[in-house]
Amino acid sequence: MKSVLVRWYQKYFSDPEGIALAVVLVLGFLIIYFMGGMLAPVLGALVMAYLLEGLVLVLQRWKLPRLLSVIIVFLIFMAFLLFILLGLMPLLSRQVGDLVQELPAMIARGQDTLLRLPELYPTLVTEAQIKDLMREIGGYVRDIGQNIVSFSVVTGIFTWMVYLILVPVLVFFFLKDKVIIMTWVAALLPSERKLTTRIWREMNVQIANYVRGKFVEILIVGIVSYITFAIMGLNYAMLLGALVGFSVIIPYIGAVVVTVPVLLIGFFQWGWGAEFAYIAIAYLVIQTIDGNVLVPLLFSEAVNLHPVAIIIAVLVFGGLWGFWGIFFAIPLATLVAAVIKAWPRANHNVLTARDSQHTVSE
Repeated sequence: MKSVLVRWYQKYFSDPEGIALAVVLVLGFLIIYFMGGMLAPVLGALVMAYLLEGLVLVLQRWKLPRLLSVIIVFLIFMAFLLFILLGLMPLLSRQVGDLVQELPAMIARGQDTLLRLPELYPTLVTEAQIKDLMREIGGYVRDIGQNIVSFSVVTGIFTWMVYLILVPVLVFFFLKDKVIIMTWVAALLPSERKLTTRIWREMNVQIANYVRGKFVEILIVGIVSYITFAIMGLNYAMLLGALVGFSVIIPYIGAVVVTVPVLLIGFFQWGWGAEFAYIAIAYLVIQTIDGNVLVPLLFSEAVNLHPVAIIIAVLVFGGLWGFWGIFFAIPLATLVAAVIKAWPRANHNVLTARDSQHTVSE
């Protein structure tokens, strides 16, 4: 057993670059795992900086100085942020309030529908089963209400104000002093880091493309969903469009989860009618186009992973780091695959010869 462990160690950890890469990965994991909550504004600012760096590079290719390019892009970013805060957020808040007020009536109608099931299908459903189901649904709804209240109390206006100030400031300096920050980080890394640098360059391009592509996907899916729901007359079209747009952050799982509120609101508005069927078909078409056209077009290089690997990555990294783990699940899974593929391995014949020499000497 000892010889097996020794050979495994010599095969995978005999190269100094492999050890340096392992140290960097472990330190990065520990920092994000234990300090992820405190560093949330930094992570958010990094994502925004990745989004905006492409525009800065475009302006630089037009022969504009880096600082001027950063200022122009930052002003565009601030205008977009103000539009979301002052334009979209009040509308979304209003629709959320309307939905909360209508929720008791929707629950009552759903209970009436459930109570008719034992009469229609007495051999399949009993009244006791329906009452148990209604009790569970009631507890679930109460838990959601308590979570919403606790969320509003814990976060509060002060926290949001801090985020609204910190994130734009960090974004500006990430863009303005990119070279200085990268040089400072590189000085902290081990000297034997050729492998680490190579993997970082590959992943930097992939993560940047992924973040920009995901932002574009959220916008396209959200806007198309809102327009479709609004044209078809579905209530809370903007709120549902926003939910569908943000659902693409979670591959596969997000689309399934958001299906529930879309179909429930459609059912409570129209019942089992033609309009309900149309909204279900429209939602299915949006998800189909997103999964089979938009995702391959935006992430042809980034999403080269099996669906099982993507779902496992979402569960693992989401459990470790919450929202940001879910958001970066695919690039993190790609990073794991790239590290496994590029990890230096000692030649098996060399290890066998070393073991033979060690045995003869003994």
